[in-house]
Amino acid sequence: MNIAQIDKNELDIDLPNAKLAYTIIQSLLEANEALSDLLVVAAHALDEDVTKALTMTNEWQKYLESKRNMENTKAQLEKLTEVLRQMENG
Repeated sequence: MNIAQIDKNELDIDLPNAKLAYTIIQSLLEANEALSDLLVVAAHALDEDVTKALTMTNEWQKYLESKRNMENTKAQLEKLTEVLRQMENG
């Protein structure tokens, strides 16, 4: 089930724990973004042949898939933020 399918009246979590979950998820997203930024800087330091070889690895493909998943997670976090606002407002 994704957050778009959740009815706030069916949530089995109280507001403080929901906020904690949000904080944890936000921290993980920020760490992932920082790592991505670091990879961009590192890639610029590599010569073209090394960069090309790196992008042909399974690890690189997993990284790209993870980036796509993080974009979905960001969208889900935005929806969670809205649910939390609704919970706060009663």
